[in-house]
Amino acid sequence: MSLQSLGASIGSEVVRGLRESGLAILRPLSAFARGTGDHLILLAQCMVWLFRRPFRARLFVQAMAYHGIGSLPIILLVGTFTGMVTALQSVNAFRLLKAESFSGSAVGLALAVELGPVLTALMLSGRVGAGIATELGTMRITEQIDALEAMAVSPIQYLATPRVVAGFLMTPLLTLIFFVVGMMGAYFVAVVVLGVDHGAFVENFRWHVDPVHVAQGLIKSAFFGLAVALIGCRQGYSATGGGRGVGLATTRAVVGGSVTVIAIDYFLTDILLALLPVMPQ
Repeated sequence: MSLQSLGASIGSEVVRGLRESGLAILRPLSAFARGTGDHLILLAQCMVWLFRRPFRARLFVQAMAYHGIGSLPIILLVGTFTGMVTALQSVNAFRLLKAESFSGSAVGLALAVELGPVLTALMLSGRVGAGIATELGTMRITEQIDALEAMAVSPIQYLATPRVVAGFLMTPLLTLIFFVVGMMGAYFVAVVVLGVDHGAFVENFRWHVDPVHVAQGLIKSAFFGLAVALIGCRQGYSATGGGRGVGLATTRAVVGGSVTVIAIDYFLTDILLALLPVMPQ
């Protein structure tokens, strides 16, 4: 083999290797963009079918009961202990500065703006998101969704829309319950157990925790619930490959929902701080 042909073959191998490595780098970005587009298309379809007949109110009530009432025990449990441990840490930290009376406002701000919405959404991602993905995935592999289409019933309207609406409406209510029971747990630990003055705890909470803080948390939780339900519906609806495919869809729903909640939390917080500024008192 001549040096010229050897150099040409080496050059072609290098070019092909660079092309393959470039495609390997772009492949995850392409999959992310395609997945985001699929979820946005599903959201648009749910919004369209929400205002089209027939209106099946029973499906919406069932979805809200599953999303809200079914999730209430875990929200009460997690909310109470989150408030208790946050108060425990806050009181011990503020006592270093002789300012433990500010623990009420610190816990209130943390629960209202961040801990309440985010932890509620993460709990729902593990329960509701996984449940939706498993249910719809099982219906897909057992051809029940195909049967709905054969009967001229839109699977989007019948299966996805009630669940997405329930996630958008019920998550703020669960977040509010999380905030209330969390503050009750914080009060018990700070005032009853650690001896913080009742009046100072309550007055600092009332002075520093503004209704705007609670509104910011509720608005964020509505978008979190929408994202969790939407991802669960999409993963379950597109499940393939039998029981293993249902398991993979459930895993993707939980992981995708949790990561999405954490990611969009930053952007929503930035937007809400600009749109709903808290005026100094």
